[in-house]
Amino acid sequence: MSKPRFWKPGETAPGKSLEEERKSSQETEGQPVLYNPNVSLSIEQQRQKLPIFKLRNHILYLVEKYQTVVIVGSTGCGKSTQIPQYLLEAGWGEDNHVIGVTQPRRVAAITVASRICDEKGSLLGGEVGYLIRFDDCTDNTTKIKCMTDGMLIREIMKDPLLTQYSVLMLDEVHERSLYTDIILGLVRKIQVKRKDLRVIIASATLDAEEIKDFFNRNDTDDTSKDTAAILSIEGRAFPVDIHFTIDPVPDYIKATVDTIVKLHHNEGPGDVLAFLTGMDEVNTVTKMLIEEAKQLYKKKDNTMRMNIVPMHGSLPAAEQMKAFERTPKNCRKIVIATNIAETSITINGIVYIVDAGFVKIRSYHPKTGIESLITVPISQASANQRAGRAGRVRSGKAYRLYTESDYDKLEKSTIPEIQRTDLAPVILQLKALGIANVLRFHFLSAPPAQNMVRGLELLYALGALDDNGNLTSPLGLRMAEFPLTPMFAKMLLVSGDYGCSEEMVTIAAMSQIQNVFVSPSGQKHASDRMKKKFSVEEGDHVSLVNVYRAFIKYSKSPRWCHENLLNYKGLIRATEIREQLIRMIKKFNIPLISCEDNIETLCKCITTGLFANAARYHPTGEYRTIRDDHTLFIHPTSVLYTELPPKWVVFNEVIQTSKYYMRDVTVIKPEWLQELAPDFYQYGTEREIAAKRARLDND
Repeated sequence: MSKPRFWKPGETAPGKSLEEERKSSQETEGQPVLYNPNVSLSIEQQRQKLPIFKLRNHILYLVEKYQTVVIVGSTGCGKSTQIPQYLLEAGWGEDNHVIGVTQPRRVAAITVASRICDEKGSLLGGEVGYLIRFDDCTDNTTKIKCMTDGMLIREIMKDPLLTQYSVLMLDEVHERSLYTDIILGLVRKIQVKRKDLRVIIASATLDAEEIKDFFNRNDTDDTSKDTAAILSIEGRAFPVDIHFTIDPVPDYIKATVDTIVKLHHNEGPGDVLAFLTGMDEVNTVTKMLIEEAKQLYKKKDNTMRMNIVPMHGSLPAAEQMKAFERTPKNCRKIVIATNIAETSITINGIVYIVDAGFVKIRSYHPKTGIESLITVPISQASANQRAGRAGRVRSGKAYRLYTESDYDKLEKSTIPEIQRTDLAPVILQLKALGIANVLRFHFLSAPPAQNMVRGLELLYALGALDDNGNLTSPLGLRMAEFPLTPMFAKMLLVSGDYGCSEEMVTIAAMSQIQNVFVSPSGQKHASDRMKKKFSVEEGDHVSLVNVYRAFIKYSKSPRWCHENLLNYKGLIRATEIREQLIRMIKKFNIPLISCEDNIETLCKCITTGLFANAARYHPTGEYRTIRDDHTLFIHPTSVLYTELPPKWVVFNEVIQTSKYYMRDVTVIKPEWLQELAPDFYQYGTEREIAAKRARLDND
């Protein structure tokens, strides 16, 4: 396969001639890379060099005058780290009040909190702390609390009016994650009761007018009565040269590796950040580059060494932090990341960007009830955000593995997650917060009505809602408290009745980590052989229990994990999550008991939560969902991917690549569905069911 060819600024692009192309005065071959050009200055002097510093008093004035302030500041202006400190210095943290800062991703919450601590010279977890799922690094003295969007919803559940918070700063709102949109609607309602609560909405790229109109409660033409205002801040980003491929690349993974290698040999000092879609692709490219680095090391020439660092959301926090470490001398750091590195976080020394042009997003089909992970082209806003990562140190270069004409065809912005996701968890959270009529809840972007109806139907079948659409007590209320999907929450809450709570807690914890089994390059057969040691005919969930029990039996040994090709760090993380889940079920007086060898009881308990994700084997060699007859296949990594597939199964999720694949599959008996979910499934002859569906469609 030929390497991707790029057209460069200054050359004639395919099909068009460039007008005047900018020449960067700052670009000098061999120039040493410094992430912080003011590193010799004191922390206070560095803060004063940021573009946001000259607007400090203006920001504080707007926060004092308006309930909501929308701040649009390009990457590097200092908004994420400086605004919370300005608020603290101005007294917004007095009288036991807290300044809350939300981020869409956990790594961003940690890095922002860490940077603020460095600037204040304090210890993390004291005056400044962070709160992410299964990890609370705060105490009673915390004044600035950085957290993920999902954790702020947990805070609202404990304290609906957020009485301890004086200011909320919602950062990186342009990502429009599911929880971001929910928070925008909730905070808008809270402000009606709490006139003193100030909200700052910050982003690098954002439709500021839309947000302002959403929060502005002024119904008159008198602008002096506005309750929301907009402030724009210029950044300090250096110019970035954009390079497109001349022809489309047939394999962007191979093209990413080729581009990085070529860049490493031909470009001057500066670290590289490459964007891919998911953990598997990140690991694949990392392994391929490590092989290249080994060959480079064997030659022992004067070429810079390569330090390859993977970065994705499934990595433990300590592993993610490696991307932020200073690059050694005569070495080029190459960070291979998902879109986790697209916003919020800033990785030291990045000068070159390699953009594959794709992202993996969740997509929900209300008709089938299937939520799948699909790979789609990024938006123009995301492409520009990625390219901007190269302009933080000095003028940089962004290599896009797609043509300029393809870029022009991209959507302007990404569809908000709330319009393409399963809304059952959202409805459950809103109901728990006392919002009875979720259909009339004020969203910034209203989700499709079909998704809402399907979510309500699922929660009703799970027993979380009664006939009037209200949360049931205690089941529905308790389900809302778990930091898990409603399906897993239901399984845990009924596991005591089935006598398998110990196994169910293990399954819930193990399902939170990706890829328990490791498949090193060239060791697929060895990996399959090791997987069979733990596999059982009941399916993946029970196999996960076997893996965990063996991990504990061998004293959590990293060596044992290496020998059995298991993800040691993931298993350690699952152990921590399991302990927290045990504390939660004990709070609800659910006994921690084991079903021992009664595997059928465990599978039945799993079915109480996953009944909506049921499928049966079809004579054509594929699976069909019970309710909607949607075609599915068992994922090749499943222990049930065999020559004798089971007849009836339930599954956790669907991954879409060339086909729709079921992941984490368990064998069930068909009569369990009728017993456990009589309201969800219709029974009768095919003709009777077809007639019912036709009547519903006509209605």
